[in-house]
Amino acid sequence: MLIAVITMVTTVSLAFGLAYALNRSRVRYKSFFHLVAMAPILVPSLLPGIALIYLFGNQGMLNDLMMGASIYGPIGIVIGSVFFTFPHAFVILSTTLAVSDARLYEAAESLKAPPWRVFLTVTLPGARYGLISAAFVTFNLVIADFGLPKVIGGQFNVLAVDIYKQVIGQQNFEMGAVVSVVLLVPAVLAFAVDAHVRRRQVAQVSARAVPLVAKPAPMRDRLWLMYCFMVSLFILGLLATCQLAALVKFWPYDLSLSFAHFQFDLVDGGGWTSYFNSLKLGVLTGTIGCFVIFLGAYLVEKTRHMHAARGVLHMAAMLPMAIPGLVLGLAYIFFFNAPNNPLNSIYGTMTILVICSITHFYTVPHLTAITALKQIDPEFESVSDSLGQPRRRVFLGITIPLCLPAILDISIYLFVNAMTTVSAVVFLYAPKTALASVAILNMDDAGDIAPAAAMGMLIFYTNVVARLIHMFLSRGVLRRTQAWRHV
Repeated sequence: MLIAVITMVTTVSLAFGLAYALNRSRVRYKSFFHLVAMAPILVPSLLPGIALIYLFGNQGMLNDLMMGASIYGPIGIVIGSVFFTFPHAFVILSTTLAVSDARLYEAAESLKAPPWRVFLTVTLPGARYGLISAAFVTFNLVIADFGLPKVIGGQFNVLAVDIYKQVIGQQNFEMGAVVSVVLLVPAVLAFAVDAHVRRRQVAQVSARAVPLVAKPAPMRDRLWLMYCFMVSLFILGLLATCQLAALVKFWPYDLSLSFAHFQFDLVDGGGWTSYFNSLKLGVLTGTIGCFVIFLGAYLVEKTRHMHAARGVLHMAAMLPMAIPGLVLGLAYIFFFNAPNNPLNSIYGTMTILVICSITHFYTVPHLTAITALKQIDPEFESVSDSLGQPRRRVFLGITIPLCLPAILDISIYLFVNAMTTVSAVVFLYAPKTALASVAILNMDDAGDIAPAAAMGMLIFYTNVVARLIHMFLSRGVLRRTQAWRHV
């Protein structure tokens, strides 16, 4: 709880500053800073821990800056947690601050309110729901993560690591289940509070609103530009350190560069097979999950019968957001590993990893699909019924083409998260289905930190390539299927 609260306050504060700079000032290089802010989402949560060890560990190049303190413990966990939760908070806050009514600021200016009072009475109240959502998303991510504390936590124990130790270290599944329930309580409470706040949210921009455009202010813009550079330096510094760790022969004694650490078959963790298994998991999760999630969202949003079943399906789709990956993985062990379960045959296969990954990341793609479907007028279905046409023609000829951009977004979201997840699959993989993200954990346990960094950077570059492919596909889809928007 302590680590989660400290990280939540720090991350939300830093992310709010960057989102404010990019949306409420005229700083240059906005696209660059936005890309850098989103970079941590492409790497496993363990990677910042490895970078911090190389920077501030016992043999770290900046160890003197610690002034006798140790990076192994709460300091390292908080810094690493801020790194991997930053893009999640930034996206929410950037969306919140992107739209505002300029008339409010004009009224404050005409009343001669000082800038600090305008910030406290106009900006913060307008962004309060985004701040609350970002805070609870960050809190849930930190309290459920075990990879980073496992790498850099030292003797500082957290609940998620305790579950891992009980199940993997001591084979005490019952105690692991008990601790999982304890871990589930704060996550569910945070989710419930966030849902309550969302229900009370009201529109901040009316139909008569005037878009807010930042006015030139050279001194302010220079200060915000320095802030953006500092945040970007923090993110890029950790990524560059991991890249350096992956290429240096023997830190810190032989700093010559080599690709020797990419010979994964020579160390523990599953070798190159684990990387290709992760690629397979990402592709299967992205394709099958996209089909299942979009179909479920269509049944919730576009069908007119079975109101109770639609409500239950929507509620079930929202649940995974409140369930930590470790808890979900442990539940899958108890359910699928039961000898009398007819589905026992999929235990230890790629199939169970795909099912668990789709379930774990179900909520956000479901909401994305629901949002896309809400933008399509129900009149299409009514006209189809009146003309005696089957619904599948509307679905295939209108709904799918109009929702293709959202479908591509869902696919890339599932792919990236399947490549980087650790907690949801760490209890479920078998020797033949070892994954790259779990291989990083196993390499670190075996003391092969440099190969672990190399595998982490390989995942990062794979996700970058996937993002680029997604970007080009999205542009092509927009040109072919969304041309009507630009007529």
